[in-house]
Amino acid sequence: MAKELKLGDPAPQFDLPTAGGGRVSLGSLKGKRVILYFYPKDDTPGCTKEALNFTEKAKEFTAARVTVIGVSRDTVAKHEKFAAKHGLNVTLAADTEGLACEAYGVWVEKTLYGRSYMGVERATFLIDVKGRIERVWRNVRVPGHVQEVLEEVKTP
Repeated sequence: MAKELKLGDPAPQFDLPTAGGGRVSLGSLKGKRVILYFYPKDDTPGCTKEALNFTEKAKEFTAARVTVIGVSRDTVAKHEKFAAKHGLNVTLAADTEGLACEAYGVWVEKTLYGRSYMGVERATFLIDVKGRIERVWRNVRVPGHVQEVLEEVKTP
């Protein structure tokens, strides 16, 4: 069963390599609001649409003083190809060992065509300036999601 993070819980720490050769950690973002969105796989239809939606709204998230980070189990090299192919400008972090996915409870059993397998649940976490969970979206449906997240972060 996936771990349920509740509002007000401390956000699990992470330190991950990113496309472009950098690293991102929760500790380095202290004092900032963070959108951490988990997605199953680079360059698949839903994941591409979600990343493009976050990219389209990037200036608005920046204006709201929110850092957006996309996380999947793909490698940095895959993230770089994905970002270049689609002109993405959100930070993509590579959780190849799945530690962040486990910590946030998004590494779950999924079923496709009657077959069960482990995979990343599409989920988004809003982390407040104190590093606590401010809002959680589970089992995200891509259409309208980024706009909903943006409305949430714009609300005082």
